[in-house]
Amino acid sequence: MKPRQIVSEMDSYVPGRSQDEIAEEFGLNKEDIIKLGSNENPWGPSPKALAAIREEVNINRYPESDLRELIHEYALYSGVRDDQVIVGGDGADEIIDVLAKTFIEPGDEFIVPLPSYMYYEYLLLQYGAVPVYARWDLEENKLDVDSIIDSITEKTKMIFLCTPNNPTGTLISQKDISRIAEINEDILIVVDEAYFEYAEVTNKDLIDKYPNIFIIRTMSKVMGLAGMRVGFGLSSPEIIEYIFRIKPVFSLTRLSYIAALTTLRDKDYIERSIHDGIESREYLYRELDKMDKLKVFPSKSNFILFNVEDTGMTATELSRKLMAEGIIVRDCTSFKGIDDYWIRISICTQEENEKFIEIMKKVIE
Repeated sequence: MKPRQIVSEMDSYVPGRSQDEIAEEFGLNKEDIIKLGSNENPWGPSPKALAAIREEVNINRYPESDLRELIHEYALYSGVRDDQVIVGGDGADEIIDVLAKTFIEPGDEFIVPLPSYMYYEYLLLQYGAVPVYARWDLEENKLDVDSIIDSITEKTKMIFLCTPNNPTGTLISQKDISRIAEINEDILIVVDEAYFEYAEVTNKDLIDKYPNIFIIRTMSKVMGLAGMRVGFGLSSPEIIEYIFRIKPVFSLTRLSYIAALTTLRDKDYIERSIHDGIESREYLYRELDKMDKLKVFPSKSNFILFNVEDTGMTATELSRKLMAEGIIVRDCTSFKGIDDYWIRISICTQEENEKFIEIMKKVIE
């Protein structure tokens, strides 16, 4: 039986490598492997969330379909109204998927500046959308706004702006986002703020000013719930209401619901996660920047991108050497719009930081 044509033509999405994979491939102990490839919270979830999960025994019942309590809690956290919030059960990925189901017709175009998060393209292609590539200026490490504007046609339906951008770690200015949003209010401007807490900057005030702005959020980073798959969207009540018509009713599991609600109420945990994440990032940047063979980008996220061309190795070659030493990094070769010499690492504990830096020095020298 043949799949749809688009499925035959698509490449699979390439995620970061897991500890189980690396342990098996290189004959290592899983417990000794340091995972720096997937932008997770290395300190784990809120202890209060773990306790609440252990107490939840009603998994024989369907999960909550009325998510008003969780929506209200996230609205308070974000400083918006309840009717400006939607929650999804497969992290931010479900939010992107539901956006496509709600607004994309076959043949519609969407714009992504490269390099950026490639899952936008992976999801929208399934609905017959056509990608149009704008430019992220790697020399200046900033969005080429004119390349976005020049790419807009009468078929443009969505524009994706990741800020801080993945994998470059850089912010897009609110001025530039506003400039793009003002061009045509029939084009949905999807602002991905998966890492906004680490930047301590948000564009949530723009949803009151521009009815065509949609902000993506996740609980997989600062909130430490990557395994529970909880995402949010912030936008105008009209757009939120449209999406509720399409969104699966039971996409959020009971345990995810309990974990998300408890974490949002654990203010001390959130504050500590942000502080420790920024501290880890800045340590990694300082230490990597001391290595003459690396070109390191400053970051406002929980990850850092650096160029390894001067080491005499490609990103793939260097990544494999690090994996053999028990360090998982993100070889960015699979990202479109970037060459074969870029690696991304994410924050880790201070003990892991120091071990990684020690091994990095050994491998490149």
